[in-house]
Formats: sequence, structure tokens, C-alpha cells
Amino acid sequence: MVGLGQRMARLVRAPAQWVSAPAFVVCILAVLPAMPAGSDPIDTRVISVGGAITEVVFALGAQDRLIAVDSTSQYPREAQDLPDVGYMRQLAAEPILALAPSLVLVEEDAGPPEVLDQLRAANVDLVVVADDPSPQGVLAKIEAVASALGLEAQGREIAARLQTEFARLEDAIAPAATRPRVLFLLSIGDGAPLAAGVGTSAAGIIALAGGENAIDGFEGYKPLTPEAAATAAPDVLLVTTRTLEALGGPQAVLARPEVAATKAGRDGRLVALDGLLLLGFGPRTPEAIRALAGALHPGLVLPQGSE
Repeated sequence: MVGLGQRMARLVRAPAQWVSAPAFVVCILAVLPAMPAGSDPIDTRVISVGGAITEVVFALGAQDRLIAVDSTSQYPREAQDLPDVGYMRQLAAEPILALAPSLVLVEEDAGPPEVLDQLRAANVDLVVVADDPSPQGVLAKIEAVASALGLEAQGREIAARLQTEFARLEDAIAPAATRPRVLFLLSIGDGAPLAAGVGTSAAGIIALAGGENAIDGFEGYKPLTPEAAATAAPDVLLVTTRTLEALGGPQAVLARPEVAATKAGRDGRLVALDGLLLLGFGPRTPEAIRALAGALHPGLVLPQGSE
């Protein structure tokens, strides 16, 4: 008899003209084994979509429930050893359903929406977790994931510890004499880098670290022109380590026409941090605040993390 894994593999390999997405869902449901009576599906097969969500799952000690993650789930290192269902904003239903998850946790901007609808139609327990770039958003994210996993007590414990860290950091950063203007740049291709405007995770972490986002004339991310960079008048440039590598290293970034004429470019003030740490707004956000605040305010004494 052909095994379940072989049957599912054949479905995954079937040409698109043979199996449409809705038909695939029906076929997958037809070959999946029934859940044993009395079992708890939330405790068995979990897929996490969103790097910060995956970090929360590990922080809760529930990593043994994970059967797959998305490509943004790069921390901790063990998450990279799990099967990858793709980029969180370009998901497909088929690879997810082929893993027979009992719970899929996704950040609210994951998608596309029609794929999430396909998962719901297949009776997958889908939990969408809000992504608010603020300390309150971090706490809410942890509590939402903990609740979905049935680990409310552990979630409250982590949230309480982080709340204390956020408060201590806020008190330590408040006396800073200046609020440097920080321009966050993100490279996503061969064109001009994108600048972070209002309402972005970059703007959120800059404010928490005692800086001022240099772009306040638009929301989201837009290509940076030399004129816009001059108007922004940044004191500091902030990039992810991946962007720094993509743009050719520190000297190449500082020499770009959008940057060279700014105060930050002339002074060579460039800060590079890991993207998930900086923008993820997960359990490591206090660490991100400390790292960025230390770069923006070198003389500031910052509290270390609590255990």
C-alpha cells in the first residue's frame, strides 16, 4: 500500500493543470489521518510564520511543537533547521497543507489573503497575531501566541519581565540631552534604498532608543532621493546588516549620492544591526533598544537585561 507521505508527495508534484488550489485542499484533506480521540491538536503540529512569532514560541519553550517556519524565522539558530514554507508575504497553501499542521500562527501582514482563506477553508486552526511596533505590541504578541499554545502562565511571566525591562530602559534613556535624527535605509534590490517613514517598525525602534525618525512626510517605505535625504537632515544612518552587505559595506553606503551630502554622511555616523533584532518587535526588543540607544547616546548608562 502506498504510504501517506508518498501520496502527499505525489500531490505536491502534480502539475498545475491537474490540481487547482481548491482541488488540492480537498485532496489533502482526503489523505490526512484522523486526529486520535482526545488529542490536543494545538499541542502537536505548529507552523510559525513571522520571525518574531517564532522567537516567542522558542521563548515559551514550545519549540518541540514546531514542524515548520517561514523564511524570516532566523533566530534562534535552531529555527533555521526546520522546514521552510516560504516568505511570509508570498505564501502558498499547498506546502503548508502538505505538512498537516494543527495550528498555523501568522503575523497580521502575512499573506496573500487568498492563501489564508484557503487554509481556513481546509479547517486549519489559523491564528493571526497583531504586529504593533511598540512595547505594548510586544507584550500583546507574546500573550496571543502563549494563549494559542495553551501556555498562558508562561506568557504572562515573560511579558512581566519584558515590561520591567522596557520601563527601566525608558527611565535610563529619558535624560538624554539630544534626540538625534535617524534615517533608516532598507535595500530590497538594485534601485535606490527605501527610507522608513511614519508608522514603520524602524520609526518605532528609533523612538524607543531616544532618537527621532528623520522622515516624517510619508508613511511606510519609499525610495530615497538625494533631495529627500537633504530635507531629512539625518545625524545618523541606520541600516540592517543585510542592507549594509547588499549596498557594499560602510564606505559604499556613506558615499552614496543620497547620503554623502548629509551630516550623517559627512560625519560617518552609520549604525548596522541585525534586521530581525531591530525590527521584529519580539522578545529581544529590549536588546535592540539597548544596542541602538548605546550607538545614539554613547555616554548613556543603560541597564542590562534581567534574567
